[in-house]
Amino acid sequence: MKTFLRIIGGLAVLGIIALLAFIFVPVQTSTPAQELAADWQPEPGQGEYVMHASDCVACHTAEDGAPLAGGRAIASPMGTIWSTNITPDAETGIGEWSYDEFRAAMFDGIAKGGTHLYPAMPYENYRLMHEEDIRALYDYIMAEVAPVQNEVQETQLKFPFNLRFGIRAWNWLALPHDAGFNPVGTSDLQDRGQYLVEGPGHCAACHSPRTAFMAQDGVTADEPSFLAAGIIDGWNAPALRGEGSAPQQWSVEQLAAYLATGRNAHSTANGEMGLVVEHSLQHLADADNIAMAAFLKGMDGGEVEAPETFAAKGLGSIEVAGADDAGEATATMLTEADPDMPLGARLYSDNCIGCHFASGKGAAEIFLELQDNHLATGSETSR
Repeated sequence: MKTFLRIIGGLAVLGIIALLAFIFVPVQTSTPAQELAADWQPEPGQGEYVMHASDCVACHTAEDGAPLAGGRAIASPMGTIWSTNITPDAETGIGEWSYDEFRAAMFDGIAKGGTHLYPAMPYENYRLMHEEDIRALYDYIMAEVAPVQNEVQETQLKFPFNLRFGIRAWNWLALPHDAGFNPVGTSDLQDRGQYLVEGPGHCAACHSPRTAFMAQDGVTADEPSFLAAGIIDGWNAPALRGEGSAPQQWSVEQLAAYLATGRNAHSTANGEMGLVVEHSLQHLADADNIAMAAFLKGMDGGEVEAPETFAAKGLGSIEVAGADDAGEATATMLTEADPDMPLGARLYSDNCIGCHFASGKGAAEIFLELQDNHLATGSETSR
């Protein structure tokens, strides 16, 4: 009996030692995928461009707040997370952070002092970025962004999510990918698009489903669940691959126009995607929006015909699209306006048909399509 109790006591001591080591032993951060020369300097404007490509403003700017000064409430299943002040203010921002500390936050979710960041910060995706872009972003924030003194409300989640050291275990599940980008190698254009989609654009943070542990189920293009649809703050983030997805139905030019302007002949960006267009994609070069569109179009083998550029059409008459085979019966029913038609059809006829027409096709770039539009046909959790 004494021997048994000694064994139990020994195991308990080992368990306590292991827990203390788990909590207090410093985390090893990712090593650079490439070493930059000691005299390396970013190109003029590179850091600001990376900031836009990475959509930093959308999360790190509160409503009516100063750019990048934090304080935006980010809803999560665990509770509200308040975004960080990432201006170079020495007291309330990141002005005292070294490059290595900044890089650890971007690649490993580790803030200055060893604090684990909540994965509302998409370091699952940012860890795929090029070393030059991370360095350029750091230099831009430290040298060109105005410091703003803004003490952000502290995130206080309920137990056990308030124990940030537990994120260390979560990272073992969520960060299976080595730091750095691995192109598929289809073409230079599509590889550039893949980089922007996987890394700075962090599209999988919204458009990939989540595992039972709330990690992204599909972070890179070689994973079958990558961009297979997700839910973000009550909005549908539709699939960007597979049959029926927008990239498979739209041309590269139409998809690039949607990314850059938030609308095309088929749909209009709304909700969270509207913020992405506002704060990120509209600031990118046409070539990069075309690259992303080309990557998404070709990801499942779609034919990629990439234009050199894209632009809104000039003034002129608009041809109203007729119903296709799938919608012909519905269009006929709406046109006949039989008093006995279903309530939903009568409501559509009374309230929607004037803009979206009996065909549901709308007017190109004016009134969006409703047929097969994920904004209209999404799940119950969609707003």
